[in-house]
Amino acid sequence: MNLLETINKNNLPKHLAIIMDGNGRWAKQQGLLRALGHESGTKSVKVIIEASAKLGIEFLTLYAFSTENWNRPKLEVETLMKVLINSLKKELVTLQKNNIKLNAIGNLEKLPKSAQRELLDVIDKTKDNTQMTLTLALSYGSREELVNAVRNICSKVKNNIISIDTIDDSIINEHLYTQNLPDVDLLIRTSGEHRISNFLLWQIAYSELYFTDILWPDFKEEDLYEAIISYQKRERRFGKTSEQIK
Repeated sequence: MNLLETINKNNLPKHLAIIMDGNGRWAKQQGLLRALGHESGTKSVKVIIEASAKLGIEFLTLYAFSTENWNRPKLEVETLMKVLINSLKKELVTLQKNNIKLNAIGNLEKLPKSAQRELLDVIDKTKDNTQMTLTLALSYGSREELVNAVRNICSKVKNNIISIDTIDDSIINEHLYTQNLPDVDLLIRTSGEHRISNFLLWQIAYSELYFTDILWPDFKEEDLYEAIISYQKRERRFGKTSEQIK
């Protein structure tokens, strides 16, 4: 059966987020260095970006490097940064061909200057693309994001820019890295782990969660289709009853 043909194009997740996990374990299983696992993972990134754009998904967010990842061995961090830079250089053609706009969230100032330059260059060159927005979460941690949002809101209250009585969901949204993105509809995590790992904690409040044992370098188009088919079989009630949403 062709899985693509079974997907309802009228019921796609508007915003798909993926925790791309398992590169290191994949490399270990192959008897390779962890660095080669990260390089192999970039192949899946390209496949999933193009498949998502082809399906018609409007927003795709990939968890590429967390705030906690800075604590990994120095050599691995350096390798990840080199992989990031090389991927950005290579994938600019893919982004332009598929009319994809690149975005990035996180504490980007912590990235090496070379990575920052390459990232900002690709963001600028793709800023007018309209088919899909691809967001890379880099040096990203949701708790840090929320702490920053609280600090900024408190500062505005202190300086009488906003009133404490007006603070609601929308005010908080406006102070997050993702202020220009809709809430996540479907969150996928690969590698068999069943946790969120400090990723988009506010934004996934009503997301559908999909976990798979497949390691990220082995995650391909058909696996994405299976996740979306699972999503389409679910009833999203947002706190209401089944009868209310029919």
